[in-house]
Amino acid sequence: MRTDDFKAVLRFIGLMLMAEGGLMALCLIPAIHFADGTARAVATSSAFTLAVGALMWVSFNRYRHIDDRRMSYLLVTLLWLVLTLFGALPLMATGATARITLAFFESMSGLTTTGATIFSDVATLPASVLLWRSMLQWFGGFGIVLLVLALTPRLGINRYALYTAEASGADNTGKTAVKTSVTVRRTLAIYLALTAFFIVALRASGMHIWDAVCLTFTNISSGGFSVASDGIASYTYLQQYILATAMLLSGVNFTLLYLFLTFRWRKIGHKLDQVTFYLLICILAILVTAATLHFESDMSVNDSLRLATVQGISSLTTTGTVAADTTLWPIPLTFLLLILSLCGGMAGSTSGGLKVMRILILLRNARSIYLGRTHPRAINPVRLNGRPVSSHIRANVMVIFLVFVLTLMVGTMLLMLCGIDAIEAIGATVGCLTGYGPGLGPSGGFGSYAAFTPAALWLCTALMLLGRLECMTVLVLFLPRFWRR
Repeated sequence: MRTDDFKAVLRFIGLMLMAEGGLMALCLIPAIHFADGTARAVATSSAFTLAVGALMWVSFNRYRHIDDRRMSYLLVTLLWLVLTLFGALPLMATGATARITLAFFESMSGLTTTGATIFSDVATLPASVLLWRSMLQWFGGFGIVLLVLALTPRLGINRYALYTAEASGADNTGKTAVKTSVTVRRTLAIYLALTAFFIVALRASGMHIWDAVCLTFTNISSGGFSVASDGIASYTYLQQYILATAMLLSGVNFTLLYLFLTFRWRKIGHKLDQVTFYLLICILAILVTAATLHFESDMSVNDSLRLATVQGISSLTTTGTVAADTTLWPIPLTFLLLILSLCGGMAGSTSGGLKVMRILILLRNARSIYLGRTHPRAINPVRLNGRPVSSHIRANVMVIFLVFVLTLMVGTMLLMLCGIDAIEAIGATVGCLTGYGPGLGPSGGFGSYAAFTPAALWLCTALMLLGRLECMTVLVLFLPRFWRR
């Protein structure tokens, strides 16, 4: 690893710190408007972050090129860690929490759009903290690396290598242009357009502009954090359905949304497999959940359908928004929601999990192997969108799946060693690794991770980072062979 390459990495980190500091400054608006007494703390945190970022940018400004492709993995991981560390400053400076463990956990949860929180009563938090926590999810939902690609015209590094480093095995079939930068700008445009649309829609439904902004930030990013302690249960049914729509769209490939909104429907026709599978899972989950709630819990048809829609979409897209205390639901339903979060939304969306594209490839690969056993002479290629899936992609998906499962097993065992109950350890591991957030037991439903030990919180923080970067990007940095020339 060349020193100049590492200095170039620090230069780009400085750029993103300045962007983060600028977002912090926006939290002065609610601090001053609501007079919550946090204006000085927010201003200090913002100024410090901006100053450090500017210092790094100026100090290493002449190091503009990264020749080593391996630096893309290091840059991605360091970006998340450094931005999480500075993102914890407003939480500590405002007095929301005085412990670095809790602040770092909350900041990582925000940037990774996990939705897990250590605050048992978020309604008592200062307005500036609520906006910052919501803004962290919106900032991380689009993708830190994508923001780097959008803000920096010339990186001096392989753009696609950096683009895929944040999401191992990314769906490169979703690119609408040869240049990655064009795809990124279009994705950003869709992200901003959806944000503006749902803020207006929620405001038109009668929601206060403050709630509309915060809830749009957290739901369009598949984050799920709410400004109310009961999630979105206290909002009107119409507003809950609007938020469910925001969650559903956030789980769709943003490139396909761009093609749809620009009337390029013919190109969408060649990529329908993933969309169809995504919607099929969503509909089945809603129907099963609604039927179970209606017949097992004596809930009305309207209420069961509404709660099934919100919670089903929230789980599938790993948003984590809650409209009811799901820990009181029948046990099979709570595990169904957890399984849906493992699946996740579409590749190229803000959702976490394994992604439905990989699940579809795994299922079709299993079918191909089964048919090969029953009909040895038959040729049964694995197809996606009518085209054969290469052995390289199938192997890549299988490796990601195995690493994901192994991480789940190891994470669950380590949480149990930290003194967490087995059932809650499973829920917390799945919730943090997939980005869903709510787990099982006290950490599920309207609950929080406040009762977790410091060791358990640091482990959950690591699981959030691994899940957001899909494990491989982080784990490969610890392989000695990776750094050998």
